[in-house]
Amino acid sequence: MGIDSPGALQELWTVPATTLVRLPEGINLRDAALVEPTAVAVHDVRRSELQVGDTVVVLGGGPIGVLIATVARHAGARVAVVELDAARRDRVAALGFEAVAPTDIDATVADWTNGNGADVVFEVSGAAAAVRQATGLLKVRGTLVVVAIHSTPREIDLQRVFWRELRILGARVYQRSDFERAVELLATGVIPVDALVTSVVPLNETGKAIDELGSGQALKVLVDVSALSEARA
Repeated sequence: MGIDSPGALQELWTVPATTLVRLPEGINLRDAALVEPTAVAVHDVRRSELQVGDTVVVLGGGPIGVLIATVARHAGARVAVVELDAARRDRVAALGFEAVAPTDIDATVADWTNGNGADVVFEVSGAAAAVRQATGLLKVRGTLVVVAIHSTPREIDLQRVFWRELRILGARVYQRSDFERAVELLATGVIPVDALVTSVVPLNETGKAIDELGSGQALKVLVDVSALSEARA
């Protein structure tokens, strides 16, 4: 719902009660709004089957990339986040991650792994260049998890896939267990909500919020569907 069927950005929405996941006492609605994207990250990390001590590269430092990095780190991985935009790299670094420009990640992975390559790479950027780069970052029998939505076919180094026996996985949205785990992570403070949520805007400023996201000025903007700005109230 809200993905394959209509619905979102509205005050009320009728759904079957069986689809609901109970929130614990004390969690506020702003934090709870991150359950859905956190469930994406939980699902992606679970699909990767990463292990404690693994080296992980996240290609893309947007909100989903940061959430994947957070969940992977909580699972015991060492994580580097690759991001082209310098301002976003600064935000990622402030969360304690190794924030790396695309031109520097090969050297970082080589240094971390003695040249062996990363255990898992998450492609979250949706950029053609990131897809081409991803397979070169992985170790023998490493795993590439494709998270971003690619609207057109992308070039990928299949020779590298063959030579290193790489595994490529798709990861689309989530399952109920991912939602339940996401609630736990938010309730226990694992997810850095304050750092992720750039602002909360009223419903009639949704267009402005989308523009801010598109320009890279914001990381995660929430829409309060029950509020209007004072100019329109």
